[in-house]
Amino acid sequence: MLKQKIVEEFIAKVSEVLAAGPAKDVEKNLKATLTALFAKLDLVTREEFDVQAQVLARTREKLTALEARLARLEGVDEEKSPARSADQSADEDAIQPS
Repeated sequence: MLKQKIVEEFIAKVSEVLAAGPAKDVEKNLKATLTALFAKLDLVTREEFDVQAQVLARTREKLTALEARLARLEGVDEEKSPARSADQSADEDAIQPS
């Protein structure tokens, strides 16, 4: 929104200067060129940026919660796995030729 306002103010000032002469065509061309230039820049409004920042903050919070949950689950799994890993290693020794 701010960028658009700046562009409009710039165009208005250029219009004032050029209105005194036959440079009306130059004004139209300049306005079209500037409009095309800003359209190619793929700018976002401040409101869109703020919304995306909020989405990112919520996503980070969810990620932190999921990481903590995963750590808890892995902790429970590690408590059970020493007995399993001993069984698995015994099975692997039996399978592998000496």
